[in-house]
Amino acid sequence: MPARTGSTVLAALVAVAAVTVLAALLTGCRGAAGAPADDARPAPGRPAGRGAPFLAVGACSSFGTASSTEVPCAGERAAARVVARHDGAVAGGPPCPPTTDFVLRISAQRPAHDPGDEDGDGTIPQGYACMRNLEPPHPGDPGGGGGPRTIPGDCLYDSGRGQVRETACDGSGRRAPRYRITEATTSRRACPAATVLYVQLGGDRPVGCARRAR
Repeated sequence: MPARTGSTVLAALVAVAAVTVLAALLTGCRGAAGAPADDARPAPGRPAGRGAPFLAVGACSSFGTASSTEVPCAGERAAARVVARHDGAVAGGPPCPPTTDFVLRISAQRPAHDPGDEDGDGTIPQGYACMRNLEPPHPGDPGGGGGPRTIPGDCLYDSGRGQVRETACDGSGRRAPRYRITEATTSRRACPAATVLYVQLGGDRPVGCARRAR
């Protein structure tokens, strides 16, 4: 795909790039083992909201078939650590750190034993935790083929109908890489001349400059 061949091509490339961000977000919401990891709940017997916040930064979670629970980081069930924690919905909320492996959505919960608690004590608000696996693989690393963020070093492939999706740069994914994001810039004009694809990244450097993968 030639670089800068006209406004029509550039508009198409920007539209295609938006799909990449969505694809990365959907991939990042699953655990490393492929099991759904889109919901987190307090472990049985853990008083909600008492003491340390549920899944605070530095806490660890297990991988479950339907949900994850907070577990001791030194325990056998520990699989990932919280690297950032935010209240509210993922959509529109602060982005996770660039090398986050996946995201856990945390449902709002109120203790059954205190339904009339009006001051919020003992509740868990809606939020999300940005998770990093305790052991490899790390799909959120540059070129890792997944994670909730698309970042420099990541590779893409053509998924059809003018769309692209993320894949592992080392060729270990189901699809071979065709493009690689080499850097993030403030505008398309700041990308190198060899750029063939512009990817919407967000943040203070919202444009990813991608070249042909080698």
